[in-house]
Amino acid sequence: MNARIALSALICVWATSALPQGYAGLGTVAEGFAFPQQETRLEFPLDHGPHPDFRIEWWYLTANLMGEDGADYGIQWTLFRSALAPGEAESWQSPQIWMAHAAVTSEDQHLFAERIARGGVGQAGVQSMPFEAWIDNWVMRSSDETIEKISLSADGRNFSYDLALSADGPLILHGDHGYSVKSASGQASHYYSQPHYQVSGTIELPDGPVKITGHGWLDREWSSQPLAEDQSGWDWFSLSFGNGEKLMGFVLRSETRDFTSGTWISADGTAEPLTPGSFKATPLKTSHVKGREIPTRWQVSLPAKRVSVEVQALNPQSWMGTSFSYWEGPVTVTGSHSGKGYLEMTGYE
Repeated sequence: MNARIALSALICVWATSALPQGYAGLGTVAEGFAFPQQETRLEFPLDHGPHPDFRIEWWYLTANLMGEDGADYGIQWTLFRSALAPGEAESWQSPQIWMAHAAVTSEDQHLFAERIARGGVGQAGVQSMPFEAWIDNWVMRSSDETIEKISLSADGRNFSYDLALSADGPLILHGDHGYSVKSASGQASHYYSQPHYQVSGTIELPDGPVKITGHGWLDREWSSQPLAEDQSGWDWFSLSFGNGEKLMGFVLRSETRDFTSGTWISADGTAEPLTPGSFKATPLKTSHVKGREIPTRWQVSLPAKRVSVEVQALNPQSWMGTSFSYWEGPVTVTGSHSGKGYLEMTGYE
């Protein structure tokens, strides 16, 4: 019982102080924590694992799927690590808090669940050799130290999924060898992706199981202050086009001037960092979602690659009503390029 009380108290502290202003809290000063360094070169498989000296980190997988019933689906699996203090310790002395989100989205349903756990007691964690990320029975696992072939599972009150993913392209290092700048004042993260997964498996919905196939995208990012003090949230796009090219782009919103950047990925897997400001995303339509107006149709352009597309939410009501709420869901792409992708929007509380 004392352990449960300690866990509840620590979660309350984390929920009220670790991100004191919602997503804008990621712009607060993080004294004592490590900060990304431009000269750092990512090392694998080590960097598939956790970085406890940094304040925040995530393992973030989304997938666009087609069911044997002919319908479009999307899934999300995310494990967050947030630290009250840098470093790791055994048992209940660990300053690490783990939180996970899972979701299944269709044109008319958005089902999601959340898990929260303490570090140091085995309930949640990540190891790099062999690779495994877990919280309770939600697991992302490889049979070796790579993330080329992984299994993925999660469940909620009215959904579950069990998927197999196999990569047919290289890891992508964003920015300068994985050093991704997030503001004009120099905030940054270490950031890489595996956007080349082929996916197969089964999703379980209230109406029964559906066999699916599709494409997945894993994002890995860690930092201690990824936003500037005046940035309130972000709009993040991962788009996969029918010709094999891909585009990751983000808008970090500010009251003064938004910051945009991203990565262009050619069909052969070559990554090209975008210069700040070259990626453009303009809302075209908003939807009323859980008491707020959310942009659910966008004009996205990258003139240097002759990209001019409309990005439309599959389900405008894809609101993640979790401890820190946000919008996350699959999108369709039409225009100069056609395809599918995922859109995440934070800071619309």
